[in-house]
Amino acid sequence: MLYRIAVSVVWVVWHLVFRIRTVGREKVHGLRRYVLCANHCHAVDPVFVVVSRASERQMVVMAKEELFQIHPFISWFFRAMGAVPVSRGKGDTRAVDQCIEEVRNGKGLLIFPEGTRSHTGQPGKVKSGAFVVAAAAGASLVPCRIVYDAGGPRLFSRVTIIYGDPVPCEELGLADGARSATVLRRAKNWLLDQWQQLYLDNTTPAQQQADLLRAQSLQEAADGDH
Repeated sequence: MLYRIAVSVVWVVWHLVFRIRTVGREKVHGLRRYVLCANHCHAVDPVFVVVSRASERQMVVMAKEELFQIHPFISWFFRAMGAVPVSRGKGDTRAVDQCIEEVRNGKGLLIFPEGTRSHTGQPGKVKSGAFVVAAAAGASLVPCRIVYDAGGPRLFSRVTIIYGDPVPCEELGLADGARSATVLRRAKNWLLDQWQQLYLDNTTPAQQQADLLRAQSLQEAADGDH
């Protein structure tokens, strides 16, 4: 009940202050036992994904523990959703085991495989966690690309959430808990390719050019700070 209330409240607020566009939501409609792999640009990315699929059954969210501390409202929302906090860099096997069990029981899991936000808005290095969970739970993997037209969640700007096709973990060689370095590398490359294709298929050349210039500028600024 609290989950439904939280999502309903945030759905109204988010649609008042952002122009949210969702593409391919029907691909996860009614889907059970899946791992939704989204790129990570901003702390509120999980909120946009959950809001974009508000009519669906509850989805487990794996979120770094810092997100529970950035703002009281965001913290309340994550807790109302039953999000699983993860301690980064500490080998948090408890959180991983909990997520595996939830997915095995038929739930979906939202995870950000990069493990941290991209400061340029472009997808970065992908970690293995999402694939380990999918392999252990026998789940499908669903790529999800988040695109901010303004480079971030600016008031009244457009935010697009794009869902790709579900792929059974067996098709990526992840069956029966397989997690060899070669298999994981291929799975990571597959996800990066999917993110890129979803982006190219759902944005204009003008936006792509603007995003590229913004990313280059942010990268140069970051390099200059070191």
